[in-house]
Amino acid sequence: MTRTLRFVVIALLAVALLPLASVPTAAQEPVTLRVTNWAGVDEAAEFQEIVDEVNANNTEFQIVYEPKPDDYYVQLQTQLAGGTAPDLMWLDQNHMEWAYDGVLLDISEYLANDDRDVASPDDYFPGVWQTVAINDGIYGLPWIAQPVVLYYNRDIFDEMGVEYPTADWTWEEFRAAAEALTNEEHYGFTLNGWPPIHMFIWSFGGEVISEDLQTSPIDTPEAIEGARLYADMIYNPACCPSQETIAEEGFGEMFKAGRVAMFMGGAADDHDRVEGLNVGVSPVPKGATGENTTFAWTAATVINDDTEYPDLAYEALIQLTEGIHNWKIVSPRVSQANVEHLVASEPRKEANAAAILEAVPYMRAFRIVPRMAEWDQIFWEDFQDPLFHGEDTVENLAADARILLEDVLGD
Repeated sequence: MTRTLRFVVIALLAVALLPLASVPTAAQEPVTLRVTNWAGVDEAAEFQEIVDEVNANNTEFQIVYEPKPDDYYVQLQTQLAGGTAPDLMWLDQNHMEWAYDGVLLDISEYLANDDRDVASPDDYFPGVWQTVAINDGIYGLPWIAQPVVLYYNRDIFDEMGVEYPTADWTWEEFRAAAEALTNEEHYGFTLNGWPPIHMFIWSFGGEVISEDLQTSPIDTPEAIEGARLYADMIYNPACCPSQETIAEEGFGEMFKAGRVAMFMGGAADDHDRVEGLNVGVSPVPKGATGENTTFAWTAATVINDDTEYPDLAYEALIQLTEGIHNWKIVSPRVSQANVEHLVASEPRKEANAAAILEAVPYMRAFRIVPRMAEWDQIFWEDFQDPLFHGEDTVENLAADARILLEDVLGD
């Protein structure tokens, strides 16, 4: 072997023996993360813009968005069962019971080591945060909190000589106004199972599920008083349309057509921007607690416990949530509960932004229990529906239903 050839061989051996880390490699490809939700065409297009912005600012991962506007939960359950579910997904509060089934990732440790505001439990309203803080874990981040507010038709109030609602109204004043606003042309109020009867029970100081999730005290005097008010109004022709009329003309449609003076809807609803309708917004009336306690529809973005990339999925969750909080109203975060932020997110709410924000501190969502769907079914079939149809007294129905509801909680 010549001297030159020997040097070449030695050099090649030296390169071969170098640690792998010192050998130049091609840039690593970003990880693909999948996210899904129930958005329809328009909402999906808006969500895609948020995804695109997150993707533009990341090289470690890229998000692929897979909307499922039809049979969302059926498709999602099938995917979870088959091990093909996306890394991230939307769940409304009624489906957060999945946290008890081991299919959602507990992000408690991630949040504890993250100093961003969007990751701080203290920056979320407690009544909303409880939907993700489950069984000593935290399963996702809330992305919306829609408190129920009172929409009212100013023209009907003016016509009937009734003062506009205020946050100081009591339920007695509300019911009196509903009756005073009713004539052959329009009704004062309407309800058909919405808003949830839970809101009325809470407003009078009652509970449907105790804080420790062990009891359903719907037979207490406070709970009965709230449930009775609801039942007394739902079939009262002196203030509200019959269920047959609602079925014929449409629930929300009756308000939009000027057939109802007051309607309770979510803060993000479009009832205050109907062409030709002069609509104001107020918090729901004060109850026995002295507060304008209201129900909030909430939803969260959660992480699939089977994700292959939990660290990156968490980072994607944080960035997506921040984007959604600047898109959907009402943001569930205390630091964003101001007129400027709400209007920037939804300019069409500018006229009523201040009134909406009056409701925000008093909103609360459902408490989440392991067999939520079963509990809900019993609550409806054995208490709420027979109450609405006058099949028995509220006292008797509540006492009997409580036994069944607590059987579910105790298992």
